[in-house]
Parts: sequence; C-alpha cells; structure tokens
Amino acid sequence: MTPELLDPEARRDLRGLPKDLADLVARHLVAVGELVDDEPEAALAHARYARHRASRVAIVREAAGLAAYHAGEWAEALSELRASRRMGGDGHLPVMADAERALGRPERALELSRSPEARDLSAEDAVELLIVVSGARRDLGEFDAAVVGLQVPELDASRDDPWLPRLFYAYGEALQAAGRPDDAVRAFLDAARLDVEGETDAEERAIMIGVGDPDAVETDDETGAEDAAAEDDIAEDDIAEDDIAEDEDATEDDLDDEDDVDEDEDATEDDLDDEVTDEDSPAETRG
Repeated sequence: MTPELLDPEARRDLRGLPKDLADLVARHLVAVGELVDDEPEAALAHARYARHRASRVAIVREAAGLAAYHAGEWAEALSELRASRRMGGDGHLPVMADAERALGRPERALELSRSPEARDLSAEDAVELLIVVSGARRDLGEFDAAVVGLQVPELDASRDDPWLPRLFYAYGEALQAAGRPDDAVRAFLDAARLDVEGETDAEERAIMIGVGDPDAVETDDETGAEDAAAEDDIAEDDIAEDDIAEDEDATEDDLDDEDDVDEDEDATEDDLDDEVTDEDSPAETRG
C-alpha cells in the first residue's frame, strides 16, 4: 500500500506536512478507504492513527469522521466532521444529520437540514439529506410529513440517477409508517426495479408487506387531504433551533489538540504503522 494510491486532491491537502509524515498519513488514509465498507472497525483504527499524527489537516478529520460513522461511533463521527468543517473541509452534512438521528436527536437533524450549507449540496447529497430528514420526521411521529418531504421532482421512476433506489426505498418506508401499505408496496417495487446492483432488500420488503387489507387502501381524496395537511404542518413548523455550536465548542479543545489522544490509540500505534508498511499485511493485499 503506497501513498500514491491516495486521491490526488487529498494528497495536496497533506502538502503542509513533512514529506515522510505526509507519506505515512497517506498510507493510513488509503487503508481507511480500502477497509471502510467491509471492516469499518479496522478502518477506524487507521483513521485514528492518522488523526493522531496530523490532527490539524481537514482531510484527515474528514476521513476519521466517515470511518467513525461507518463503525457506528456516532458521537465521534460528529466531532470529527465538525472539526473538518471548521477547518474548511467537507462536513458531509447528510452524514452529520444521520448521526444526530442515530443519537436520538432528530430535532438536530432537522436543524442541520435548514443550515446554509444545505443550500449548496450536490444533487446526490441533497437527496441523501431529504432521506435523513424523512427518517427524522418519522422519529418525531410526523408520519405524513415524512411522506410529503420525499415527494420531490427527483422521485421519478423514469430517471436513471444512481440514488433513485434509495430515494424510493425511503419513500416506501415513509408510506408504510404512515399506514399506507399498498402505496408502500408500489414504492418498494419501484426501488427493487431500479436497484440493478441489488444493494437494497426492497423486493423482500414489498413481499413482506403484501397487498394489504383492502380497507387500508386510501382513496385519492383521502391521501390528498393527508398530504395537504402534512404540507401545512411543515410550513408552520417552528421548531426552535437548538444551539449546537455549544456542543462544538465543548469538544473543540479536545479535537484540535494533537497530543490529547486516547491511550488505546497510542498502544496500537506501532502495530498500525507496521500494518500499512508490511507488504504481506492483510490491508496491503486488499490494495
């Protein structure tokens, strides 16, 4: 595993480090990318080591945040992505919002969706944020609002956007939670048809729901009235925005201090360094 395997843009972010250190950190970041999907805990260990050696580099904090997210370390993911954002890096707003939701704070997820950064997201990230917001609405018991929030122009089965299967899958979940099983089945079947890679269990979800009780099938007037009411709820939603900057300030000193590192990271530092430099190591053979 060589530093040259790191994305060129990411390597440019390491230019402020001494060359030997930049190469070392780059190798660990490569390991993060190789392992994050299948071995998230191992990826997180490499990310923590890279953070220990270069905690003031935005791309390092970004990688640490994403690795922590994939490993289910929600609070750590938020801390690292906030640090990346403060340093001018990508905060991955949909990931941050989903982590807030995972921590049982759906209101915070909604706040992030209304932040200025949300207006500048790419089309794909904007859809991901819509999905997270719909889930947060369900967490709050706002089931009809969760449905309406996904009824956007992008919810079009004739398109071929890569994120469409996830959008239709989320729509199916929202419809099911709102007590509309027949509509949910149709949404899941659309998701299954669009999911040519088989990344979701949309078809299985549709089968599990089944056609449903005919009495549960709502008329167009009924569903239209519900959707209109949900739109009014969203328009009138004046949930007070909590000040999340306070949490960020509370962790800022710990995050920005290169010397304040968990003892277990120090204990594994040499092993991780050997892993990315040893040609026979498992991480290298994946590279």
